[in-house]
Amino acid sequence: MQTRPLVGVIACRREVEGHPAHMVTDKYLSALREYGLEPVVLPVWEAVEGVAIKPLLARLDGLVLTGSYTNVAPQRYGAERAPENTRADRDRDAAAMAWVPVALDLGVPLLGICRGFQELNVAFGGSLYQAVQHQPGRLDHREPAGDREAQYAPCHDLEILPGGRLAALYPERQARVNSLHQQGIERLGEGLTAEAVAPDGLIEALSVSDAPAFTLAVQWHPEWRPREHPLYDALFTAFAQACAQHQASPLSLPA
Repeated sequence: MQTRPLVGVIACRREVEGHPAHMVTDKYLSALREYGLEPVVLPVWEAVEGVAIKPLLARLDGLVLTGSYTNVAPQRYGAERAPENTRADRDRDAAAMAWVPVALDLGVPLLGICRGFQELNVAFGGSLYQAVQHQPGRLDHREPAGDREAQYAPCHDLEILPGGRLAALYPERQARVNSLHQQGIERLGEGLTAEAVAPDGLIEALSVSDAPAFTLAVQWHPEWRPREHPLYDALFTAFAQACAQHQASPLSLPA
């Protein structure tokens, strides 16, 4: 019996019942399982210099950088912390910045979601708005008040840009997506391609321009009931197919 492709899911470092913990919310893991993948939670530590990253990631068939209530430290893109930016996770920052180039070097399919989307941009030298709602001409992209159903409901249009990787896996040029973020891309990182934009022009999806493997990141949350939304379903289906192809390919570990 063929095993499911193994997908590493970055953890967040938080305190649980008075103890430091590494955790991932269930919605990400459940979505991956639903699409035939086997998720494994990857712990994070700020001191990653001595960690053997390449052998670890070489065991994986995919990597997911999830969303989080925390934000990438603004010092990583040369900014001072804004008053609205109140939650940090330096351990996760360090792990994400170390893992991204290695995963790309190994050809491991990579999916970034919300914070993961922002991490990928910062990893390529881009910068972030720390409070999009205060930027002239930008919408308020924070989640609406109400219960979880209301917060994750599609709430704004999305324009999928022609000729890109996202357009190749979804036939429509328009969609509606949810929105649960305060931060967003200010300057797109070098070597990245914008794949979709919100009505206010804010970049909502990106890819690594020259990545041979699946490498897409989105600002919205496609892990929320993905089978019910054609775009979310297409994104997870394509990622699962890429992970399966990686699993079937001969292992090649660069020096």
